[in-house]
Amino acid sequence: MSVLNFVRRAFAYMDGVIDPPSSVHRLTEDAIARQAEAGEVWLLEDEGRPIACLFLTLEPDRLYIGKLAVEEAFRGQGLARQLVALAEERARARGLGRLELQSRVELAANHAAFAAMGFEQTGATAHEGHERPTSLTFTRLLG
Repeated sequence: MSVLNFVRRAFAYMDGVIDPPSSVHRLTEDAIARQAEAGEVWLLEDEGRPIACLFLTLEPDRLYIGKLAVEEAFRGQGLARQLVALAEERARARGLGRLELQSRVELAANHAAFAAMGFEQTGATAHEGHERPTSLTFTRLLG
C-alpha cells in the first residue's frame, strides 16, 4: 500500500465530521515526495505495510508535525506517542525547543491524546471562508 493510500484511509474517519474537509483529499504522491525532500516522512510498518506515519517540516523556530496517523486496528498501542518521541528527537538534533501541530476543532479525542503527550493548545485559526475557528494549534515545549 502506498503512503498516500494509507494516509487517506487513516484520515477517512474525519469525512463528514470536520468542516472544511481534510486537506488529505488534495494530497498527491508528488506532494508526499516533495515533503520527503524538503522535510521528513516517517513510517511505521507491519509486515511491510504502513500502519503509522508522521510528516515533519522544519520551521525557523520549531518542528511542525503534520499527517500524524495510525491505522485504526493499531490505535491505542502507543504508536503515535512513539512517532512524537521521534519528532522530539529530530527537533532536539536541530537545536529547536518546540514541536507544533494542528488539529481540527471537531476532533476532541485527538486533542485529549495530544494533551496526554504533553501538548498545550496555544492558538486557533480559521480556514479561508470560515468565520469560526476550524483548527487548533498545539505546542509542546522541549525542556
